[in-house]
Amino acid sequence: MMSESFDVLISGFGPSGAVAANLLGKLGVRTLCVDRAREVYDKPRAIALDHEIMRIFQDLGLAERIAPYVDVFPASEYYGTQGQLIKRIDTVPKPYPLGYTPTMTFTQPPVERELRAQAASYDCITVALGTELIDFSDDGEQVSARLRDDTGAQRSVTAKYLIAADGASSFVRTKLDIPLEDLVFDEPWVVVDVLVNEHGLAKLPTTAIQYCEPRRPCTYIVGPGNHRRWEIMLSPGEDPLEMQKEANVWQLLSRWLTPEDGRMWRAASYRFHALVASEWRRGRVFIAGDAAHQQPPFIGQGMCQGVRDVVNLVWKLVRVMRGGASDALLDTYEVERKAHVTTLTTRIKEIGRVICERDDAAAAARDARLLAEAGGVVKTITRQEIVPPLQGGLLCGDGASVNGTLFPQPLVATGTDASALLDEVVGAGWRVVVDDASLLDGGVMAAVRDLGARAIVLANDAQARTAGGHAAVIEREGVLAGWFARHGCRAAIVRPDHYVWGVAVDNATLAAKLGVLMGSLG
Repeated sequence: MMSESFDVLISGFGPSGAVAANLLGKLGVRTLCVDRAREVYDKPRAIALDHEIMRIFQDLGLAERIAPYVDVFPASEYYGTQGQLIKRIDTVPKPYPLGYTPTMTFTQPPVERELRAQAASYDCITVALGTELIDFSDDGEQVSARLRDDTGAQRSVTAKYLIAADGASSFVRTKLDIPLEDLVFDEPWVVVDVLVNEHGLAKLPTTAIQYCEPRRPCTYIVGPGNHRRWEIMLSPGEDPLEMQKEANVWQLLSRWLTPEDGRMWRAASYRFHALVASEWRRGRVFIAGDAAHQQPPFIGQGMCQGVRDVVNLVWKLVRVMRGGASDALLDTYEVERKAHVTTLTTRIKEIGRVICERDDAAAAARDARLLAEAGGVVKTITRQEIVPPLQGGLLCGDGASVNGTLFPQPLVATGTDASALLDEVVGAGWRVVVDDASLLDGGVMAAVRDLGARAIVLANDAQARTAGGHAAVIEREGVLAGWFARHGCRAAIVRPDHYVWGVAVDNATLAAKLGVLMGSLG
């Protein structure tokens, strides 16, 4: 019996796997997704996402469908040993650079169901739930895999590539014997989700809070609607399994609530780790999401990191499969994502160290140091300052600091009074965005076509009528014009994952850089 053949096999249909399936479905790639679970896990694990991820959901046509399950992430206030404010993390002011509130909370189960339903709606996507990957081999030409469903029945399939988004205990990573590099963070916590009633909500803070108290460090998060989360550090000698029992959890929450104030949705003990896989690619096999990395949750980037992984990987896979780049492009997945994850996880770990200090004297010294560094006035930093740009990989090698940053998504005019976000009007994929149509003269448009990109002109009303047939957009709030001015450029070459490959100041430089990019793609 011949094996059924696919372009891509995805093992794991959680958020990372489902986003990968949606991206592949939108691009018409024949894909099989398998997951041992038949239903979405009905309790929240991830609780935060950011504007980069919402932009991806927008690309997939899902932003409006998940909007009911998403809310603004309020400021995070850090309180020290004496109950004093020592630090504050908030968001950047409007107009928002990517078109969305930069940080949000969300309710995972319904969002995940929407992701799965959208993926399954594509004719090219096959979903096999209640099915797990039990063996695979890569002969250099294709991946051969054996699957087993929950009745015990087995079948074989082949695929050009395997994406393993199969969780922290990844079967694929384990079979390939890929070690996890330990970034040295290992702390026991219990995570508690409560659906709080009106009486209980009146007792609770309206901002997120980090209680940096040596006796019991704790994080409090304001979720959508009446959902509230506590992440509470356990002390030496406390049994994690005992501490997650409901009576003990209500005791931990007694500072804020009583059992009459709400319904416990979930209580689970975890060890917060900082781990990164040493390899992310082995031939035709790639690992992503929790299979590739685990980080403490202190700025809510765990799920975001997994989505970034598959967004980075999928467009490269498709370009290689369709002959638009050499296989070497796929090596940039590990180069880019491993460095990004390692840098961000290191920063998250340092935030965790601030929160988790258990020594009274050291904690008091920390409070004094933070306040002194801020000149006695509590310093507010943005969460976006913590998330790094890409470094290395498929980026212009001219050293410009803007390379590897996210390209803005301003509001643009679609009529006299109507507006829409940039990507809704011009689409995603490769884009060459200029502030004047003359930058597209000469051989530039031929290079844009060779790249498979779209040319977009940032125009005013008068220029929009004379943009030479190119897509012209008029922005509403000056976000993009300000971006060009800050970075001293007039053109940007933007990747399908919205990261800036490179920038140019004139037509000749733009033409030359497009030539370099095509050479890099091979």
